[in-house]
Amino acid sequence: MEPTLADRLAAVDSAIADAVREAGGAPPTRIVVTKFQPASLVRELADLGVRDIGENRHQEAVVKAAEVDDARLAWHFVGQLQSNKAKAVRRYASTVHSVDRASLVDALTVDDGTDVGVFLEIGLSDEPGRAGVAPDDIDRLAERVLAAPGLRLLGVMGVAPLGAEPRQAFARLREVGAQLRRLEPAATAISAGMSGDFREAILEGATHLRIGTAITGFRPFPG
Repeated sequence: MEPTLADRLAAVDSAIADAVREAGGAPPTRIVVTKFQPASLVRELADLGVRDIGENRHQEAVVKAAEVDDARLAWHFVGQLQSNKAKAVRRYASTVHSVDRASLVDALTVDDGTDVGVFLEIGLSDEPGRAGVAPDDIDRLAERVLAAPGLRLLGVMGVAPLGAEPRQAFARLREVGAQLRRLEPAATAISAGMSGDFREAILEGATHLRIGTAITGFRPFPG
């Protein structure tokens, strides 16, 4: 019998708990990424007790957030964000995980008395075209976030490069996070780990996991 959504969620949560015991740390925030999935699946996740939902594309996220507004979910924007969509994203997202340039910081800045949490996306690959700020530039970008009204610096985010040993990549991310904390001691969070490597991320101190298909199952072809 094909596992249900509840089965997959329970299996992932069990694996997370095992990794947390191995690491000896605190349980991370588990964000279920619903890219290409319908709002009905988000509603089902909410009924199963999920409260943190991740989306990669604004066009999808804004529609789903409106459709399940009554569920009072915390929306995390985890994909690459165009500056011209930043203010629209902050209307529904409590957290943006992919801040990697000064222009995006400026676009997200709104002095309206509300805060959006941001992670600095760190480039963990030397491949050209890969997203993320270079570790040498992190202090400059962090200072811009810290000076911006309406933004709260949470920590660092990273994606393990394809073909690389994920734990080594996440160890590097942890080191960059320690560098950031010298500038902002409150920025203790690490957003790392997806369906195939969340165990390694937990072992390197991840506080936020971005898990999609391991929980949601097959992604429908994007329309």
